[in-house]
Amino acid sequence: MRGVKQTDMFDKIHELYDKRREVELGGGEEKIDKQHDKGKLTARERINLLVDDGSFVELNPFMEHRSLELMGVKGPGDGVVTGFAKINGRPIYLFSQDFTVFGGALGEMHAKKIANVMDLAAKNGVPIVGLNDSGGARIQEGVISLDGYGHVFYRNSIYSGVVPQISVIMGPCAGGAVYSPAITDFVIMVEKTSQMFITGPKVIETVTGEKISSENLGGARIHSGISGNAHFSVPTEEEALLTVRTLLSYLPLNNEERPPTKEEVTEGDDYRPKLAEIIPYDPLRTYDVRNVIEEVLDQNTFFEIQKDFAKNIVIGFGRIKGETVGLVCNQPKWLAGGLDIDSSDKAARFIRFCDSFNIPIITFEDVTGFFPGVKQEHGGIIRHGAKILYAYSEATVPKMTVITRKAYGGAYVALNSKAIGADFVFAWPNAEIAVMGPQGAANIIYAKEIQQSNNPEITREQKIVEYREKFANPYVAAKMGMVDDVIDPRETRMKLIQCLDMLKTKQETRPKKKHGNIPL
Repeated sequence: MRGVKQTDMFDKIHELYDKRREVELGGGEEKIDKQHDKGKLTARERINLLVDDGSFVELNPFMEHRSLELMGVKGPGDGVVTGFAKINGRPIYLFSQDFTVFGGALGEMHAKKIANVMDLAAKNGVPIVGLNDSGGARIQEGVISLDGYGHVFYRNSIYSGVVPQISVIMGPCAGGAVYSPAITDFVIMVEKTSQMFITGPKVIETVTGEKISSENLGGARIHSGISGNAHFSVPTEEEALLTVRTLLSYLPLNNEERPPTKEEVTEGDDYRPKLAEIIPYDPLRTYDVRNVIEEVLDQNTFFEIQKDFAKNIVIGFGRIKGETVGLVCNQPKWLAGGLDIDSSDKAARFIRFCDSFNIPIITFEDVTGFFPGVKQEHGGIIRHGAKILYAYSEATVPKMTVITRKAYGGAYVALNSKAIGADFVFAWPNAEIAVMGPQGAANIIYAKEIQQSNNPEITREQKIVEYREKFANPYVAAKMGMVDDVIDPRETRMKLIQCLDMLKTKQETRPKKKHGNIPL
């Protein structure tokens, strides 16, 4: 009898492995080949590339849809692989949509699997990564599939700011499917094989008569450079998954932890002579703020976010003495570093992310003001610009500002001034802090003297110099306590290291409320 029971158990074990192999094949060899022919990996191949070797544990592999009479066929795993794993030794929860099963379309059980891992991620304080490759809602399941999307969107929203959420778009993402990635913290797209749009090219042509390809409507370059919906655009799926690994290395697991610390890789001391030479003394000449960033951060640690969108502001993560920091920097190479609608949105959302996850914010300021023009005004620059003010004011993490050259008007106030809560504000000795630039101010303040002069041009130049010396230099602001210190540019990294160290124990609260009402 004992032998019979043992044989029965082994039969059941063999049956288990047969069923697992069936699930792991997804839609079958033919559909896997089609996926490969498109230059795309399968859901499981993506997981294996993303996570540490041997660390993936699958959840709910045997779940299937309940609509056999409508679908006509079974769907192994219901078109999505879910589970938990480790990246660089740290835990994550994840889902990977399987395009070989019903085109990765989302149905009732598909959504339930995703919701389950999202709940587990939140309960355990662990990031959630979604690998998206889906045709959208499963039409055969009707309104049930739409309800499934609702459950996912709800969790994206309420877990926002609790655990980091990262979306990787690795195929089509249409209709309701786009809203889940849009709510998450970071969106990574693969060029030429991934698209996001609410309505596809055929529907647009039918309704509006406009003809456009899927790639030109919602491809990676469109969303990373024009719409701003994507944070990263990369050539291959392998690079997309590597980007996830790199991004997570800067982030804490949840909103109650500090970001991970890495051993500093910088050589030499913290005194940086090059900082005295990078920025031209002439306020009309441009330069690349990334050169300043690289000198201040630990060597090769700057990780830029949304580099192709709103190029007049540069944002990203870096490390100073191994500690993660977030950077918000004006870029004089584009629009003279002025703030417009897109750069305001870009900066404000990044600031709020950093504040959600305890990442100190460093601002390098060289700003001419908010960008003028009818298009900007009619587009709502007032509302969009207010988002930066709101985000900095709301943030309670350590906040430091370095005014490297120009700081004019409302943009000076908006970019983490002392008035809206900066812990430390430093200015370089060449900094100009004023309501407007010396040229414009002199034309207004000294208009009569210039007009009545025998040589208006020479008088104008003299008055510009006079205004700069009297009102626009950093010592005026320092005298009023709006600047904590005027520093030698070469000592910038040293000052920031000292401030970060002193702010490690910072605690600051805001008035009790349900939530604020940011001017969206």
